[in-house]
Amino acid sequence: MPSQTEAVFMNDEQWLAKIGSLVASDHALGAPESPSVSAAQAGLGKPESMKIAAIGAEPNHPPTATSRRGRKIMNDEMPDLGLLNQFMADQAVGDILVNGIHSIYVDRNGKLVDSGVRFSTHEEVWDIAETIVKSVGQTLSQDRPMVDSRLPDGSRINIVAPPMAVDGVSISIRKFPTRQITLETMVKSGQMSEELGKFLSQCVAKRLNIIVCGGTGSGKTTLLNSLSASIGADERVVTIEDSAELKLQQPHVVRLEAKVALTQDKAHQAVSIRDLVKNALRMRPDRIVVGESRGAEALDVLQAMNTGHDGSMTTLHANTPRDALSRLETMVSLAMPQLPLRLVRQQIASTVNLVINMARCKDGVRRVMYVSEISGMEGEVVIMQDLVVYTEATTDRQGHFRWANGAPRNQLVTDAARSSGMMRGMR
Repeated sequence: MPSQTEAVFMNDEQWLAKIGSLVASDHALGAPESPSVSAAQAGLGKPESMKIAAIGAEPNHPPTATSRRGRKIMNDEMPDLGLLNQFMADQAVGDILVNGIHSIYVDRNGKLVDSGVRFSTHEEVWDIAETIVKSVGQTLSQDRPMVDSRLPDGSRINIVAPPMAVDGVSISIRKFPTRQITLETMVKSGQMSEELGKFLSQCVAKRLNIIVCGGTGSGKTTLLNSLSASIGADERVVTIEDSAELKLQQPHVVRLEAKVALTQDKAHQAVSIRDLVKNALRMRPDRIVVGESRGAEALDVLQAMNTGHDGSMTTLHANTPRDALSRLETMVSLAMPQLPLRLVRQQIASTVNLVINMARCKDGVRRVMYVSEISGMEGEVVIMQDLVVYTEATTDRQGHFRWANGAPRNQLVTDAARSSGMMRGMR
């Protein structure tokens, strides 16, 4: 007979086929015939109805990470997420945040609101969590109560299970947009002005090295995706991410994704962002696009930008362009602690051309707040000037983008500003 674990994750056809194959093998071996039994009699309930709770867990108490349950997979692409399916289908919802049985919040049109929907038991939340984890080929366990991955449609998922999650399983889903977002789309939605959109497109086309910074959920990856449309169709681009979210439209794109160790004893099997950046340098890329720099890989990204891979881009978490430089210094120091700070800053100043800052404004719209140029060093300080600044709306004034300075110091940036009509249109 199939084990209970096998039965949990079989669909109806697989379940019946398994039973049939075992019966046939018994006959072939001359085993005595036994009367037919139903699945219920055999103690093998169908996948949807299996209710295997954690040992010692009360029905309405948070199950531990050793609980075993399963849900049916809707198709080859997406798992059945039960109560969450309605939010996955809602185009106005960007984030889905499950806080155990207590609440489900959603980011709807840029505003975080309580959905009013609740799970009835902790077992039901655990059921959804295990369905997600199984669909991405990972596991939840006492040793590994946290999972960070992506669904087949590209949506990012993060799950934290007890005992780390004190009040029950926490599930965070950031949905991947079903439609392609372009610079034109961002202009129409008020995330940037038309002149700014043309300017940024020209900067990408002229192969400037760009860093996009901002807080969590500020639209960094969305902007990076939009900027990539201005990369030439004849260029070979290698993208590197923790969870593959970037979808470039160029014909010659190689997508690389980091690999986490499924268990502690398999830590040697993990492949980090830094490993992939180093490897990408051997793949003859014209540009390297790193979804997000979080640690020591920042040094390799800078070296890639400075060794013939002009036009490379990455994102990082920082609230302002100046904060982005400070964080970049810190990440490079993680890779080479012995490197003098002045040399780190020289590397940044000679490599990065533009820093674009994204933020979520009070009206819920994610906008470009700053476009800043790095133009060299003076003494120990990296020289940076804001080229474009967004001023938020007040009670008596509409929000607007403005050109903050005169001509940029970098000739390529100046050419991009002139050809886009930005300096003239945003005075």
